[in-house]
Amino acid sequence: KYGGNGVHHVSVRTHVNVDPAKLKSLRQRWSVKPSEMSKKTLNPIRAIVDGMKLTPNPEKPMIALSIGDPTVFGNLPTDDTVLQAMKEAIDSHKYNGYAPSVGYQKSREVVADFYSCPEAPLDGKDVILTSGCSQAIELAISVLCNPGDNILVPRPGFSLYKTLAVSMGIQVKHYNLLPEKSWEIDLQHLESLIDDKTACLIVNNPSNPCGSVFSREHLHKILSVASRNCIPILADEIYGDMVFPGCDFQPLAPLSSDVPILSCGGLAKRWLVPGWRMGWILIHDRNDIFGTAIREGLVKLSQRILGPCTVVQGALESILNDTPPEFYQGTISFLKSNSEICYSELSTVPGLNPVMPSGAMYIMVGIEMEHFPDFQNDVEFTERLVTEQSVFCLPATAFEYPNFFRIVVTVPEEMMIEACIRIREFCARHYRPRSQDSHELDQ
Repeated sequence: KYGGNGVHHVSVRTHVNVDPAKLKSLRQRWSVKPSEMSKKTLNPIRAIVDGMKLTPNPEKPMIALSIGDPTVFGNLPTDDTVLQAMKEAIDSHKYNGYAPSVGYQKSREVVADFYSCPEAPLDGKDVILTSGCSQAIELAISVLCNPGDNILVPRPGFSLYKTLAVSMGIQVKHYNLLPEKSWEIDLQHLESLIDDKTACLIVNNPSNPCGSVFSREHLHKILSVASRNCIPILADEIYGDMVFPGCDFQPLAPLSSDVPILSCGGLAKRWLVPGWRMGWILIHDRNDIFGTAIREGLVKLSQRILGPCTVVQGALESILNDTPPEFYQGTISFLKSNSEICYSELSTVPGLNPVMPSGAMYIMVGIEMEHFPDFQNDVEFTERLVTEQSVFCLPATAFEYPNFFRIVVTVPEEMMIEACIRIREFCARHYRPRSQDSHELDQ
């Protein structure tokens, strides 16, 4: 029948006998639970730092040597060329809409031209632009690995590799770096970890947290292990070219004849703009091992969040091509000077063993725990360093490497000197010679 407004009303009767009480019971309580993926996502740095009792000494201003952000203290601004490029990109009104999820073709070509070399040529299709180097790493792991696979990551190493992998159901196996060999990879240990489920080897050079830079010879040996076992490499090269004078950064891909490599980088560290979230993957295929499938996989994965900031993409050409060499040199000489101050100050402190870096923004310092019986481990040591001296260094347990701590060397020079004085004072107060040491002294 029709209602007055011309709408046809149909009465529907259900013939299924459903117990109304049962229907109601299905809906009686709310149940909204976090996903398994969210529960498996854990940042080890956050987990450790959030669990520390960090109450600085009110009589001493806090010096945080823990944050891997070079912009924090305002003493390392990016170059005016970089800022100008961004202003011009905004003023052009060309970059307000969506770009392709892998980035504008022109911007991809600019990155390809910047990194291309005869031994490892690149063009635009070999570049995926990402929201920071972190997303580049996430896409690379996602495209190479399935749940149940494993990846090989450095110990000590950047904690994000584990955070991402574990959340995706991928097992993490840690290969050792050797502090006595300036943090080179223990190649025998690395190879012993490989099995038929190993999907990817992560090589971070220059290293966070170690500040180490691998020689060409060592990189060739790493490639030999990967080649023998047919394992592709994710090269995390975000600190590429941030190496001290007298030391050379050698990208991995130009040395590879048969190992395919996904090289991850970005603007964050070398151009001192980590908040701009511009990263990239450089696809270095060899013998068509990646073929079209891995490229297509990366394109599909990039479509999940529609690519990085378009304004920064619009500024990329000028940022990469017009930033003066003096800007890079100024940053590097500052980092080297601060590293040398820190190393020379702390290497004469009884109970501490700093390892001199060759690049990046960090220095790792070993703690001879047997000489500091007041503390059980590096976490307690660094916690008390905050309480007594208001100096915060990251305990290397956060990098799966106990009894070390990491210092960020981007702080202003006078703060670095003051921090070292306070660390020396702290160690002098808590240092105890071992019984055999004091026995030797008696003789």
